[in-house]
This record gives sequence, C-alpha cells and structure tokens, in this order.
Amino acid sequence: MSERAQPPARIARGRRGRAVVDDLPFTLDRADAAPLAVQVADGLRGAAAAGALRSGDRLPSSRELAARLGVSRTVVTAAYDQLHAEGWIGGQHGSGTYLTAAPEPVGEHSAAGERANPLAGLLDLGAGAPSIETLDRAAWRRAWRAASDRTPLIRRDRAGEPEYRAAVAEHLLRHRGLGAGSGSVVLSTAGTSSAVQEIAAACLRPGDVVAIEDPGYVRAVGALRAAGMRLVPVPVDERGLRVDLLPDDTRAVYCTPAHQFPLGARMPAVRRVELVEFARRRGALVLEDDYDGELRYDTTPLPLLATLAPDVVVHLGTTSKILTPTLGIGWLVAAPAVAAAVLAHREATGTSPAPAGQQVVAELARNGDLARHLRRLRREMPVRRSLVIEELRAFGLAARGDDAGSHLVVLLDSQDQEDRALDAARARGVYLDGLGRHHLGPRHTFGIALGYAALSGAELPVAVRLAGAALAEVVQWSG
Repeated sequence: MSERAQPPARIARGRRGRAVVDDLPFTLDRADAAPLAVQVADGLRGAAAAGALRSGDRLPSSRELAARLGVSRTVVTAAYDQLHAEGWIGGQHGSGTYLTAAPEPVGEHSAAGERANPLAGLLDLGAGAPSIETLDRAAWRRAWRAASDRTPLIRRDRAGEPEYRAAVAEHLLRHRGLGAGSGSVVLSTAGTSSAVQEIAAACLRPGDVVAIEDPGYVRAVGALRAAGMRLVPVPVDERGLRVDLLPDDTRAVYCTPAHQFPLGARMPAVRRVELVEFARRRGALVLEDDYDGELRYDTTPLPLLATLAPDVVVHLGTTSKILTPTLGIGWLVAAPAVAAAVLAHREATGTSPAPAGQQVVAELARNGDLARHLRRLRREMPVRRSLVIEELRAFGLAARGDDAGSHLVVLLDSQDQEDRALDAARARGVYLDGLGRHHLGPRHTFGIALGYAALSGAELPVAVRLAGAALAEVVQWSG
C-alpha cells in the first residue's frame, strides 16, 4: 500500500528564490522491496530533476522530515547521507541542509520538443561532446568580432574559405603530422556526417558495399544510408576494425582508427598497413574519421592512414569535438580526383559549407588561440579521465578505453542491464549513452560510453557519482 508523504506538494519561495519546503512531491510504498531510505533518496532526487526543488533550496531537518513521513529518523539520516555522498546536498553550519546540485528548471515544452532534446534538464555524460569550459571566451569573442569585420561575400568558394583551408593544413601538419601537398587537397565540410554523405554521393554508386565498424558511429550509418549505400557491419576488437573480415566486394570502408568510437581502441600500425593494402587491392576508398585524434596524451600518435596512403584514404576531421558544434564545420583531405568529384557534386547540387564558422576558425588560428586551446584540452582531459576512473572504482566499476579522447567505456553483461542502467541514471538526473544503439548488426557489446568533456569541472564529479551509483545498483541487482 502506498503512503503519501503529504497530500499536495507545497514549496514556498522566499525573496531570493530559496524554497521553504512544506511538503514533498513523492510517495513511500512500504510494500516495495526497496528500503525506505532508498525511496526517500530517490524521491528527493526526482523532485530535484523535475524542477520541484532547486539548487539552494533548504530541506527539512532529518527529525522534521521523519515525523512528516512517519518513519524513523534513521531512515531519513541514511537517505541524507547517501545524497550528501553523491553531491546532491550539503550542510551549512547553523542553518540546515540545502540542495547543492540540481538541473536548471526548464519551461513548458511540447512532446515533440522533448523528443528533439532528450538531454533537457539532465547532467550530460554522453560521449562525443566538446569541453566548452576549456574554451577561452575572450579569444572566442575576439575571433567572431574579427570575422564580422570582413567584407560580406558575394559568392561562396565551394572548396571553402582559403584562409580556413590554409589554417586546417597548418593544424594537420603541426598536430597530426599530415602534410597536404601536391598529392592531396584540403576542402572544408559541414562536419563529418555531411562529408561522408558527400563522398558517397560523389565517388560511389547507389548499392555499393560500404564496410563500417560495428559498433560504430551511428550518424555515419545514417549518412551512408541516405546516399543509397549497402552497409556491411564489421566487428571491432581491442585493436579496432577487423580488416580480415572485410567483404571482397567492399567499395569503401568507414573507420575511426585513432580512437575507435565508441569502444576506444587504437588501430596498431600492422593493421593500418593491412587496411591500406586491402583498399589498394580492391580499388576501395578508406574514410578515416579522426574525430578526436588531437586528444591523445599518453604517447605519440601513430601515423594517420592518410599519411600512409593518400591515394586511397580520405581524411575527415571536425571542429565539433575540439571546439564546439556552434561552428558547424570540418574538413576533408583527399586525392585530387576525389576532391574534384566532391566539388563537382557541390556545384551540381548548389551546396557548400557555411563560410561564417570557417572565418572564425581562421581567426582563432591566426592569433594562435587554436593551438593554445588544444594545449589546454590536452592538460584538462587526462585530469578528468583520472577523476572518472577513480569515482567509478569507488563503486567497484572498471572502465576501459585507450588513454585518449574524452570518453571511457563501462561494459555490462546484457541489453537488459544496459537499459536498466540508462533508466536508473536518468532517474538520478544524468544522461548516459548506451552501446546498444551503436550497432548496425545484431547487438553483441553492452555497456555505457561515458563522456567527461561536456560538464563543468564542478558538475563532473557529481554526475559521475550519480552514474556510478546507478551502474552499481544495476550490477548488484543483476548479480
């Protein structure tokens, strides 16, 4: 039988917006197998996640709340201890217990809006996001001002802004060891997914076989399908794409050799050579997505596939992971024939990347701000990675993934475990990304791709503790 804490929720707010909590909007069910202390903690988390409680709101004392709920003070104390350990609440001497972490309240929105933004109101631990906190806002504003001072364009250069292409070539040479010379051409793109679709439309035929890592990048899957390609999932192991399993009729291979997404492996030199040799034998293209290749901090990066074989490899990069998706731009480096085919496709379709973001990146590079930003990222990401590993270890959880990029993987035993973990984290106000959705073929690897770049330095430990508690709960329940 369900017992309501107090009939309706009454939360009065004072002059500074702080709540004086009269009643709490959750129920206790004494028939439930979950302990009462767990139910109290879950109820308070849920109220915070829903916006009924906000950061800075004062909670009742443990004695007062116990009396209202009709439970022992020990129950409420245990719930408060758990929330304090997770970083949700804190005490101020002589003034009580306050909520210290809660998503910002969101306004009313439609069901369509909720579907369009599943992360609304959640602490974002998804993979593939950039670190906005690391971005120098003064440099950011300076670059936009300088870009706005340029004379507005009359026509676009479909290859991309010359200053941007030069900045990319310098960036790739300095940070990735790739020289874009007479044997290759740099083009701007609207991002990796857009580039993949352009290359497929320009260089392949509908129905051609494209091999893709499984699990792999789902947006590349969508782009290739939109171009009419026939996709074949190829398994990955601890060394990346299984080259020995590529079909003989493959016309193109999409892969992330520097830091496999989402499992985090690095393709070794021997396998890179095998992939290049396969492409040359079969007359196939290799689409090398270097989505966060700049973020390696354990050792010197291996040579890019495009350095080994510029004749068959198209190198793809993006500013979305190292700067921000606000810019909406990336780049490709390809043999002249491939670049010419892409430009012909753009001319025929009237498409090309927007110049504004290119001009901003060119200004960041011109002032040295892009290089300084990358140095900050390389200092910050290892610290965050270590924090995540330690927080997960406290819950008895192990993480895997190469010492690079901005995400780690926590493996689970089944799709059921993964689904439960995602739901348990969301109930605590945290978004996690499951591995299941990244499969093209039958799902065979389960777990969480946990990103540590999107949140601020203050939010990250709170979110990881909540995620760790959710994952540990699921693992223990299953065990």
